[in-house]
Amino acid sequence: MSSLVVDRVVAAIADAEGKDPLDLDYALQDYIDADAIHQLAAHDGSSWTLQFEVPNHTVTVTGEGAVLVDGTKERVPSDD
Repeated sequence: MSSLVVDRVVAAIADAEGKDPLDLDYALQDYIDADAIHQLAAHDGSSWTLQFEVPNHTVTVTGEGAVLVDGTKERVPSDD
């Protein structure tokens, strides 16, 4: 999984809210350590799942590269 996973997470949240990523009312870093996401994404193997809450949404990131917001797979292009 690319190091751009955090960008994909932000884009997926923004898409779920119908906003541009720059127009979100909060920073992802206020709810989850972006470095932790990067470290998991860089981990060899794909048997992990990270789930966290941001305002009005539950976000899930998997080792297979999926980003889900409220159980819906991201609609932003994958960077693989």
